[in-house]
Amino acid sequence: MQTLTEQVFKLSPPFGLFDTTVIGNLNPNTNDGARKLLIYRAIHAKEILRLKRGLYILAPEFRKSDPHPYIVAAMLHAPSHISLETALSFHGLIPEAVFQVSSVTCSRSRDFDTALGLFTFQRVPVLNPRSGVEVIKLSNDTWAYVAKPLRAITDLIYLRKEISWEIDGIEFLTESLRMEDEDISQLDFSHFNEILKGFRDKRTLYYLEGMKKELQQ
Repeated sequence: MQTLTEQVFKLSPPFGLFDTTVIGNLNPNTNDGARKLLIYRAIHAKEILRLKRGLYILAPEFRKSDPHPYIVAAMLHAPSHISLETALSFHGLIPEAVFQVSSVTCSRSRDFDTALGLFTFQRVPVLNPRSGVEVIKLSNDTWAYVAKPLRAITDLIYLRKEISWEIDGIEFLTESLRMEDEDISQLDFSHFNEILKGFRDKRTLYYLEGMKKELQQ
């Protein structure tokens, strides 16, 4: 076992995740060059996996449990929240299994193709990034920010520049996303005004207002 692997294994960080700060704390008397060498050797031995620059995870055989993908997403790029098809799948509103973790961020868009899967982050500029977003408990001591269905739909509409209420209407949800009419009719609009105030894109706002009007007739 490589020196760094053994150090982190003994420390036993949650899900085997750790960063360069942890490495520095474990090796306070070494310089950056020596720490980089420790990382290189452990990666070359396939005992640790690099998720991005400065963020690592122990290989499966050295960690006690696997991290939830939403936890990994939060560590890869912040601030962000789980949204789009991933959030709709989480809420049981679309039938397809989602094979990547899609998040929204107010920072720049990024993609991370890691050993734990593909994580995408798309920029959605809003006044209040947490509007329509809730904290979901994933296990006894882990939580994640996940968009509620209405916010996930709003994020999708904003990013799909070709979609408009005038042309696509509710069929975007029923045909493109394959959401059930019953689920759409039960969408929670309690955060509607909060979400509406955060978005400045007129096309997105028109879609939301048209959708609410049709569903609440």
